[in-house]
Amino acid sequence: MRAAVVRERSGPFRVEELADPTAKEGEILVQVAATGVCHTDLHIHDGSVAFPFPCVLGHEMSGTVLEVGAGVEHVRPGQRVVGAFIMPCGRCALCRAGRSELCEEFFAKNRLSGTLYDGTTRLFDADGEPVWMYSMAAMAERCVMPALAAAPLDDRLPLVDSAILGCALLTAYGAAHTVAGVAPGATVAVLGTGGVGSSLVQVCRALGAERVVAVDLDDAKLAAARRLGATDGIDASAGDPVARLRELTDGAGVDVVFEAIGRPQTFRQATEMCADGGAAVMVGIAPTGMVGEVEITRLVRRKLRLLGSFGARPQEALPALMAMAADGRIDLAATVSEHHRLDDVDEAFARLRRGEVVGRAVVEMDRAAAR
Repeated sequence: MRAAVVRERSGPFRVEELADPTAKEGEILVQVAATGVCHTDLHIHDGSVAFPFPCVLGHEMSGTVLEVGAGVEHVRPGQRVVGAFIMPCGRCALCRAGRSELCEEFFAKNRLSGTLYDGTTRLFDADGEPVWMYSMAAMAERCVMPALAAAPLDDRLPLVDSAILGCALLTAYGAAHTVAGVAPGATVAVLGTGGVGSSLVQVCRALGAERVVAVDLDDAKLAAARRLGATDGIDASAGDPVARLRELTDGAGVDVVFEAIGRPQTFRQATEMCADGGAAVMVGIAPTGMVGEVEITRLVRRKLRLLGSFGARPQEALPALMAMAADGRIDLAATVSEHHRLDDVDEAFARLRRGEVVGRAVVEMDRAAAR
């Protein structure tokens, strides 16, 4: 099969022939239709988050099941599925406690070592050397993942655009529904309206948020956020976004602020946009070691909640998101702004690095030109 391999820090994505992978017990092998181009992959690519090389990135995907390993019952060969970047083992203490988004095996083996849960990769190059896997390593024509990371795709949804359910929308759902508990009538702000941020706009509106304020430096991204349901937009390049949000809300701030960038400045701004008793939910991934500041006295006196959110539980969140998309509360096609071929994956990530992607780009694995 063909896959986009990165062999060194900040090196090019080179399409190589790798040995066809196979699924082991509790795993599935999927013919990949598409995978999303996510900013988190750039942190791996440039080494700001430690991960071994050579590797294949791509951590949200859609495709068709080719084979299932022993013990897999909820999906079958020939079925369309979506795969989530969080891949629960189902066995560790946190998985057994219903906290599969914090799966110990996922963090210890996949995120640190680039393997699946027997401690080995499923990918090998032409010389038989191992190639490490970031999540299911979906920048490839085929991928293997723990079956608990996948869910059957609703028949009403398109295969390619549904790839973004596995990270952009899964992350948004976990932050808005599971962590923040956004409810009808809530007021929220979203700092950074790229792939995850634009998904947060849609999920918050789907959950009944009355007001959604999008904050970004890019007019095109702000306009796209409005089309996806944002009620207000703040251009952070035109002045203090905290002051502007306070003006929009008559000084009150909003119930929940989502930081979807991962920078110290926006971390602080998120805490300053909260209404009294409100919550700042940190979603953006930052380079290892980066820290954020918060005004301690205000945090204490105004009873602010400072929360972290990392994805969601795939077996709960993916069906919920599919239902939202099937009934029109989430528009997958409007979120996917660019389609690329596997041969063009290096340029797709270059565009993302330059801030040129509005919404979410996807890479299609079909050898024909992508739309």
